[in-house]
Amino acid sequence: MAKSRSVLELTARFDLGNDDKIRAISLSPHSDFQTLVYIGTSSGSLILLSIDTCTNIVSRLGSVSLNPSPIESVFVLGHERGKVLALCNGYLFLVDSLLSLPVKRLGGLLKGIDVVARRVRGGVSTDLLPSESLADSSSSKKFLQMLGGGGNRVNDIKGRGYRVHQGQYVFAVAISERLLLIELQCDDDDDKDGTSVSFVVLKEILGIGGIRTLVWLDDYVIAGTVKGYSLISCVTGQSGVIFALPDVSGPPLLKLLCKEWKVLLLVDNVGVVVDTNGQPIGGSLVFRRRPDSVGELSFYLVTVGDGKMEIHQKKSGACVQSVSFGPEGYGPSLLAADEAGDGNLLAVTTLSKLMFYRRVPYEEQIKDLLRKKRYREAISLVEELDSQGEISKEMLSFLHAQIGYLLLFDLRFEEAVNQFLKSEKMEPSEVFPFIMRDPNRWSLLVPRNRYWGLHPPPAPFEDVVDNGLMAIQRAIFLRKAGMDTPVDEEFFSNPPGRADLLESAIKNITRYLEASREKDASQGVREGIDTLLMLLYRALNRVEDMENLASSDNNCVVEELETLLNESGHLRTLAFLYASKGMSAKALAIWRLFTKNYSSGLWQDSDDLVPYLHDNELIRLSGKEAAAAEAARILEEPCDPELALQHLSWISDINPLFAIQVLTSEKRTEELSPEQVIQAIDPKKVEIIQRYLQWLIEERDYSDPQLHTSYALSLAKSALECVEVQSSIQEADGAGTEAHDCNVERISLFGSDVRERLQTFLQSSDLYDSEEILDLIEGSELWLEKAILYRRIGQETLVLQILALKLEDCAAAEQYCVEIGRPDAFMQLLDMYLDPQDGKEPMFKAAVRLLHNHGESLDPLQVLEKLSPDMPLKLASDTILRMMRARVHHHRQGQIVHNISRALDVDSRLARLEERSRHVQINDESLCDSCFARLGTKLFAMYPDDTIVCYKCYRRLGGSKSVTGRDFKRDVLIKPGWLVNQ
Repeated sequence: MAKSRSVLELTARFDLGNDDKIRAISLSPHSDFQTLVYIGTSSGSLILLSIDTCTNIVSRLGSVSLNPSPIESVFVLGHERGKVLALCNGYLFLVDSLLSLPVKRLGGLLKGIDVVARRVRGGVSTDLLPSESLADSSSSKKFLQMLGGGGNRVNDIKGRGYRVHQGQYVFAVAISERLLLIELQCDDDDDKDGTSVSFVVLKEILGIGGIRTLVWLDDYVIAGTVKGYSLISCVTGQSGVIFALPDVSGPPLLKLLCKEWKVLLLVDNVGVVVDTNGQPIGGSLVFRRRPDSVGELSFYLVTVGDGKMEIHQKKSGACVQSVSFGPEGYGPSLLAADEAGDGNLLAVTTLSKLMFYRRVPYEEQIKDLLRKKRYREAISLVEELDSQGEISKEMLSFLHAQIGYLLLFDLRFEEAVNQFLKSEKMEPSEVFPFIMRDPNRWSLLVPRNRYWGLHPPPAPFEDVVDNGLMAIQRAIFLRKAGMDTPVDEEFFSNPPGRADLLESAIKNITRYLEASREKDASQGVREGIDTLLMLLYRALNRVEDMENLASSDNNCVVEELETLLNESGHLRTLAFLYASKGMSAKALAIWRLFTKNYSSGLWQDSDDLVPYLHDNELIRLSGKEAAAAEAARILEEPCDPELALQHLSWISDINPLFAIQVLTSEKRTEELSPEQVIQAIDPKKVEIIQRYLQWLIEERDYSDPQLHTSYALSLAKSALECVEVQSSIQEADGAGTEAHDCNVERISLFGSDVRERLQTFLQSSDLYDSEEILDLIEGSELWLEKAILYRRIGQETLVLQILALKLEDCAAAEQYCVEIGRPDAFMQLLDMYLDPQDGKEPMFKAAVRLLHNHGESLDPLQVLEKLSPDMPLKLASDTILRMMRARVHHHRQGQIVHNISRALDVDSRLARLEERSRHVQINDESLCDSCFARLGTKLFAMYPDDTIVCYKCYRRLGGSKSVTGRDFKRDVLIKPGWLVNQ
């Protein structure tokens, strides 16, 4: 159960001063500062009071006597020049709002009335009975139109024609077992009576007796009887039981809830809320005692009974305030609320006394809760106000911030930040004084807003925590001394430690600053957010968050952080921060310092390798390599070329891959000078130089011959070294295995063997100096490279010797002869096969292969002269016979081709002659295929596709293009001949 708080406060009292008792009451706003109060007494008098909402003065304006019997209920039908309807002794009486005119009594059928209820329209009218016939549906629509003032003609009880009047009021009247739905007409006339009153019975519903209370909402009437509650359709007249009352139960009580357009049904001290269809909505509300009367005030329900008034929340049913206004058992009480006005005034009666209560402004309610440290109730009240639309967005934001400040000074940091985050108008700079002492760089950016003055001015967290702990100790001491002081029960039972509170404060304010980075703020505020966020990360030792913030796009002020980060040893964070601010030289100096200190043992190189992304592949690096990688990442961006050259050497010492990334970066706007790069790199780091030269030549299209020559020489030297290493490995029989295994984890700068790269470059480039390369590899075993170079300078014989004799690559040697294109090249190659020199045995198989593949290109006599006497007779005879047959075949094939060509020529000449000698017959009906003119005796022309045109169109089209669009010069027309077919 919630603790009591002040929702209503007593503003005025009024005593009738006689033995008459109050039986009915109704409030009606008359103006912005005056509310009229109508009181029905047990003696049948209707009394008019007025309460000034500014001065809270109650005045008696007048009274009128209706009947000696008690007045049961009062209805106010209008505000200005309105009417008041009262139920007394079973009759309805109508008076003017100021009780200045004579009383009118409605007669006819309206006698013996038990209960009266006015129709309230709260939503769209609907009917629960879908089984109506078509005729019934039509009549239902007409009836609803009458209720809505549609102007249909209806006869009253005297049969007079009905017309639309100035004031139309619809009521439900319960008389014995009848329920009449009537429409009351009130016109202001100029006669001495001042009012003309009539009514029309719209519908009569029978069979419902014992009605004690009524509510008419939209198209349904809810009736409370001694047996239970029923739902009656005002369209069809059908009724159904909502639920029955227990045998031992008090009288039924209904209350219309105008805020939600629902109805409260009371069963003793339990309230059930139903909708217009009688369906229960939500849970039940349990009151402390059975109320005599129920009223609605904003999102509260007010009940009175036994001399007490209680205010309950609608949603939870919790009692938030209890007020005693009379002795228990003194008599029934009545309650009336100003539901037509601002909804803040409430009147409570007991016997002859009248008390007026006004709702305490929600600001004062919240202030009272906050002073008592009842934060959860204050937050609940704020949320309730927001859900009911009774508070503006600006005020809602203000309240969240105010509650957050009080929670913060009460050391409840997580809840405080939750409230800060809900405040849309709160500026992030308001929390700066909690982190840094004034004065500081951002002092002028902090708004000087003390809100309601319920909390001290902002102070650093150390002071907030110290003062909060002192307040807790003081409250604990006072409570032990018997004084009731507001203190958090959790803190009372288990006082927190200073270190834990400071950590909680920093963590939660960090959470607020992280969320504030997404807000739209000025540049100065953004700088404060990021800079102070970095300080908080450092206080929490959240190194990863520090580095992520420093390396991302941030607004940190370097001057405020560099000394602190340097002294605390967070040099990686400082390096990231320098890099993000374009201070590349300082960042690179830190990364270089890292690599030196790792190697000297000042910092222990972590055993956990750092992940690094290379070519979309995740690799793991040591601490030194990670530092070099970050330095390389800085140098890949546009920067001073001198800076790149300055740090290139030590980066390459750590990992050549990173040096290559720097040299081959596509992001750089100012390219590095190749001469300066080569000078800056240690000549021993051949792979780096080669990779850089390869990038310049292949990707940047450098055409400097000196550059191409340098690249070729470097590759040649590496190839020579590889040959020597392979030879030594073969000689040592695996002695180099250990040296090979130690480099398994290193990243290769090239994806191919050095000799393969050298051969590819020698074949693709035309700009290097071949003689210089040959001088370098002349005495080596790089035979294929030599062949490429000799071929480049035109030494055909040397190329054939290398291919045929050194490499014994018959296919390559024969292909080279084909490229030369001279028959003597094949004879020269045959001579090399048959006489290899240097004591080498003749290569008869290679010679036979050559004769077999290219024998038709050789002179048989020369071949016979070249054949060695040592060549096996069968092998030689077969080869010579095959060569002779090939030559004869080649000769006869040439004759066939020659004769076929002559035949084609003759055929084409004959076809041409036939075309020229063709005859065409033209008559008077012949038309030009282009202009469709009659040819007659005109000149005409005929194309090979048999189209005929006049001479004029022939001149226009030309001799080669037909009227069909076919161009015979490009698309030749071939007609069947004796040799050539289409």
